[in-house]
Amino acid sequence: MNPPIKPPLAYQDDDFLQSPEARSVRMLSEYLGPLRQFRREKVRDTIAMFGSARINEEGPLSRYYAECRELARRITLWSDALPSSAQRFVVATGGGPGIMEAANRGAFDAGGISVGLNIALPFEQAPNPYITPGLSMEFGYFFMRKFWFAYLAKALVAFPGGFGTMDELFEILTLVQTKKLHKPIVVLLYGTSFWKEVFNFDALAKHGLISPEDLHIFQFADDVDTAFNILRNGLTRLYLTPEEEFEMTPGIAHTQNS
Repeated sequence: MNPPIKPPLAYQDDDFLQSPEARSVRMLSEYLGPLRQFRREKVRDTIAMFGSARINEEGPLSRYYAECRELARRITLWSDALPSSAQRFVVATGGGPGIMEAANRGAFDAGGISVGLNIALPFEQAPNPYITPGLSMEFGYFFMRKFWFAYLAKALVAFPGGFGTMDELFEILTLVQTKKLHKPIVVLLYGTSFWKEVFNFDALAKHGLISPEDLHIFQFADDVDTAFNILRNGLTRLYLTPEEEFEMTPGIAHTQNS
């Protein structure tokens, strides 16, 4: 009689790990794996930058690529110059091409680190080469990826984008509106004409579908200087001078502290 074949340990059994029964294990892994990487690289606060994977350096929307790259460069230089390393704001993107690449590239231009939270898709999405290697992460679940965007972000900049950008943006807006995001956050929509053509926010308030004060959750910018000043001033007041009493201003959403 041949000796019995020793079965693999469950956590080393790839067939089990890819099975429906192990779905909760995979979900937990997409929480604990990034947590380990963020702690190892000492990343506590991020500036999430969203936008289309289809906007590149050429084409009718190419200005957004260049301006996103420059904004990420400038915000990284400012953040890296802060006196305490514990108070640095790291650019974080969806890790792919287009606007995501532009933001990671801008941080790279400044000699800083940046995060890429990539999602495994059958097309279009692959990690861009400008992400800091120790901060490039791959997700199978959109909701776990969005958790890490929301959990660390102290500011959000949304450039023009499609379904994915809208999904990520409205996730944050909903969390703020429902007071599920227990921290202040600066929300900036870059490209006023685009955003107002795609969404009539005022009409939502007019018809009573959102409250008038919900229109103060975010604000708009159309150039790098304006966007940079909004981010720098908002983050400074909210996180670098915490002894000052917070007052609601357009583009800065605040909820109770957890």
